[in-house]
Amino acid sequence: MTITAVDVLDVRFPTSRSLDGSDAMNPDPDYSAAYVVLHTDSGHEGHGFTFTIGRGNDICCAAIETLSEYVIGAEVSGPADLAALYQRLTHDSQIRWLGPEKGVMHLAAAALVNAAWDLAARRAGLPLWRYLSGLSPEEVVACIDWRYLSDALTPDEALALLREAEPGKAERIAEIERDGYPAYTTSPGWLGYDDAKVVRLAREAVAQGYRQIKLKVGADLEDDRRRFAAARSAVGPGIRIAVDANQRWDVDQAVEWVKALAEFDPWWIEEPTSPDDVLGHAAIRERLAPIKVATGEHVHNRVMFKQLLQAGAIDFLQLDAARVAGVNENLAILLLARKFDVPVCPHAGGVGLCELVCHLSMFDYTSVSATMEDRVIEYVDHLHEHFTAPTVIEDGRYRAPTEPGFSAEMKRDSLVRFSYPHGPEWRSN
Repeated sequence: MTITAVDVLDVRFPTSRSLDGSDAMNPDPDYSAAYVVLHTDSGHEGHGFTFTIGRGNDICCAAIETLSEYVIGAEVSGPADLAALYQRLTHDSQIRWLGPEKGVMHLAAAALVNAAWDLAARRAGLPLWRYLSGLSPEEVVACIDWRYLSDALTPDEALALLREAEPGKAERIAEIERDGYPAYTTSPGWLGYDDAKVVRLAREAVAQGYRQIKLKVGADLEDDRRRFAAARSAVGPGIRIAVDANQRWDVDQAVEWVKALAEFDPWWIEEPTSPDDVLGHAAIRERLAPIKVATGEHVHNRVMFKQLLQAGAIDFLQLDAARVAGVNENLAILLLARKFDVPVCPHAGGVGLCELVCHLSMFDYTSVSATMEDRVIEYVDHLHEHFTAPTVIEDGRYRAPTEPGFSAEMKRDSLVRFSYPHGPEWRSN
C-alpha cells in the first residue's frame, strides 16, 4: 500500500463566539485543525490532523505541505513502515534545524504520522487501540526513536515492561470493550462562563456520571475563589475538582495562588508555569504537596517528558495526541510514564483530541500500564458532531471506538463548511 497523494486543509471552528475553550492565557480560541488526507494506490485513505486555536493554523498547513514530499511514495503496510516514515519526517538533516523536534514542524509531522497510523489501522479493519494492542512487544519497541532516552529507559527495559503486561491482556481488551475508560470533563470550567453556568454544568456533569471535573483559573484570584467555592458547593466533597492555569504564573506566584485555593480541595494544578520549566514544576510540586501537579499538553517531545519524570516534577502526565510527532513518539512517552510509575491522563481539550487520545489510553491499559488507577481522559462536549466516528460517553466513561482507524476523519460537509477562509461559515462572518 503506497501513498500517492496528500491533501491538506485549513479547518477552523468559531468557538470564540461562545467562549468555549476560554482560559487565562487563551481567552478567545477558535478551535482549528490542520487536516490531512493520505491517498493510496489501494484506494484506502488515512486521515489525521494537528490541533491549533486559530491564527497560525495556516502556518501548520504550510509545514505539512513541505513535509508531504517525504510521505508520497512511502509504503504503509505495517509497523516497520510506520517507524521508517516517522524517522523520515523528523530527521531530515536541514528541516530538523527548525526544531529540532519541536514547534510547527513537529506539529506538522504529527498530522502526517497520525494519518499514516489511521491508514494502517483502517487497512487492518481495526480501531487503532486494538491495532496497537495486537502488536508484539518487539514491534512496539521498534516503532520508537530511542535517541536521547537510554539514560532513563532502554529498549531492553521497555521490552521487559511490555512483556510484563502481556498476561491478562485479552481480559483487559474485553473489559475496555465492555466498560470503556473513565473520563473527566472540562466543559463546566471555561473561564469565560459566568458562575451560574459553571454551577449548572458542574451539577449536570455529576448527574452524568463524572467523578472529576476541571476549572480554569489564573486571571483573577478572587474570581477563582468565588467560582471554585460555587463549584465545590454544587458537587460536594466526593467529586475531584482539578484546576488548570494554562501556564499563567511564575513559580512563586503559582504556589501562592494555589495555596489560596487549597481550602476547596483541588485535585491537581495543571500547567502552573511554563511547560519548558522542568525545575519550576519540580519546585511547585514540592511546595504544594499534597496538591498534585499535572502537565504535558504543551510539552513538545519525549525528551522533555523524560526530564519531567527524572526530576520528579509531575504527578500526572498529560500527553497530547498531536503536540508531539504522533503515535510513535507517544508510544515512547507511555513507556517512560510506566517506567516512572506516573499515571497518564491525556489532554483532550480541542477539536478531535477526544477522538484520538482515547485510543492511546486504552492501549496503555491493555498493553503498557495494565491499570486504570488514578487515570482519566479529559472530555469536552463540543465539535464531536463533525466526525464520522465521534466519541461516545456513557456514565462518565469513554466507550471503546469500534470503527477501523484512529477516529480522525471529519465529515465532508464539515470540511467544506469550516474551511478557512473561503468556507461558508467564514464567508458569512
